[in-house]
Amino acid sequence: MVDKEIPELNVGVVGHIDHGKTTLLSKLTGKFTDTHSEELKRGITIKLGYADTIIYKCGNRYVNKPEEKDCIPVRYVSFIDAPGHEMLMATMLSGAAIIDAAILVIAANEGIKPQTREHFMALQAKKIKNIIVVQNKIDLISKEEAIKNYQEIREFLKGSFAEDAPIIPVSAQQGVNIDKIFEYLCRIEAPKKDLSQPPIFLVARSFDINKPGTPIEELKGGVLGGILKKGKLKVGDEIEIKPGLSVKKANKLSYQTLTTKIVSLHKGTDSVEEVLPGASISIETNLDPFLTKTDSLTGCIVSTKDSLPDITYNLRITVNLFEEVLGIEGHQKVEPLKTKEMLMLNVNTTITIGTIERISKDGKEIELVLNIPVVALKGENVSIARNIGGHWRLIGWGEIIE
Repeated sequence: MVDKEIPELNVGVVGHIDHGKTTLLSKLTGKFTDTHSEELKRGITIKLGYADTIIYKCGNRYVNKPEEKDCIPVRYVSFIDAPGHEMLMATMLSGAAIIDAAILVIAANEGIKPQTREHFMALQAKKIKNIIVVQNKIDLISKEEAIKNYQEIREFLKGSFAEDAPIIPVSAQQGVNIDKIFEYLCRIEAPKKDLSQPPIFLVARSFDINKPGTPIEELKGGVLGGILKKGKLKVGDEIEIKPGLSVKKANKLSYQTLTTKIVSLHKGTDSVEEVLPGASISIETNLDPFLTKTDSLTGCIVSTKDSLPDITYNLRITVNLFEEVLGIEGHQKVEPLKTKEMLMLNVNTTITIGTIERISKDGKEIELVLNIPVVALKGENVSIARNIGGHWRLIGWGEIIE
């Protein structure tokens, strides 16, 4: 059972495709996060993957499998494996919405790629300040090449929000320096828990956990996976889920708030009676599992009944644009925003498309009409992407005004 007093941390693992993120995670947690058959077939992470571990301090060493008796549990870490493929940037941004810190993986034999830059700036857009850079695959290059690549990474970080981030040379495949990653994860200060406000739970995944052929009396209700950002939730709480269920009538889509009860709460493999802000959790509800299957409620927000504002199709945000378009080869300036332009927005774990209706004179504020409604929480961070050459490219970020 996890000790409630251990500080908890949600850590995103990000970086370019094939730079070794999923292999690294298997070494950090003993679990492969690519559990979907399509992911295993294609060899890439498509959806957000999860894996948990407890880090122990054994003398001067940090491990996740203590062999000595005097080892002390010091940190409970929930890892979120974000897809590196350029086509899946929206999923990566949803993952960035629920993390406290990030491991940026850069393969030493390939160096800094366009998606490396894009993921790095996505972390800035989501205001993730705690970064650990893992220089992976050092076993595939010479010592001289490793030093040269290390210097390139240090130059890449120079002048950025992560200028002083540690760079740890690692071979995930050989298990080299994994303990150093544990050590640096334990140095990151766990976020303070705000228990004074109603709960805000961000849904990153939703499931039907029942196997085919399960007898009716043994069926489990729909399950929601994600992060509790503030407040607390306990078994038996009446909760509401917004935007909720999408219903199509006469070719028009509307959203219906779902209300249900918490049947059980799970943290890793443990069942608990109450959860506070911290590592990723899953909530078993008494919803029909048909409503939660195949991530159908991903992007929703959960709170206690009657605590959330109404959903909205209109959004007013501040805007901070990058100088250059990220995720592509070469240099391309980010052009100013235009009215009637369509943008992809990540609001918490919700992905929606918004059409710009109005731009302030100084270009620092925009008003949008959304095709999928959101629960707009004032001050929350929004990432902004533009369709360039058939791909959504991150071009900046903003904050919700109303």
